[in-house]
Amino acid sequence: MRKALFLVACLSLLSFSPEKLVKTKMTDEITALVPKNFRSMDDIDFSQRYPSVRKPLAAYTNEAREVDFSVNISATQWPDGDIEIAKEFFKSGVLNMFDGVDMIDEGIYILRGKQFVFFEFETRVKGDRNKVELRDPVLGYTYIQYLIEPGRTLVFSFNCPRRMREEWQETAHKMMKSIKIK
Repeated sequence: MRKALFLVACLSLLSFSPEKLVKTKMTDEITALVPKNFRSMDDIDFSQRYPSVRKPLAAYTNEAREVDFSVNISATQWPDGDIEIAKEFFKSGVLNMFDGVDMIDEGIYILRGKQFVFFEFETRVKGDRNKVELRDPVLGYTYIQYLIEPGRTLVFSFNCPRRMREEWQETAHKMMKSIKIK
């Protein structure tokens, strides 16, 4: 009986252990640590889950297609470099994108000499009472950060279901802090 309890305890710890991260070249100038078991999303996979006119520079997902990490170029540029105004603009966009947002953390930090704006939050998108398969709300966890440079804004985004936040939050932080841009 003790051995069985010990085995159950060990297996539960393994299921919540941090993912093994490997250095991944996202573009010629961008690298980041990404979970070893992630795969690149194909165009169909990305368009079904993240409809956008802009194809991402890179996008990865886990085997179950529940946890995603991507980098994209925003259509928004900031010619004057006022990062505080940019932060408030991007926050407004985040708040308007979902039916409900619970902000966990937000701010500006410096990583390898570059200023990043970041937001970490949980989301809620209302369900549709008229469609049985879409009746329940969709609850998510997101960590997103922006690098504002002359002529472009890079957007790094980590997303998973809210029920998986505890399991993935530490990994999301490590991934974001690992980003290197030449």
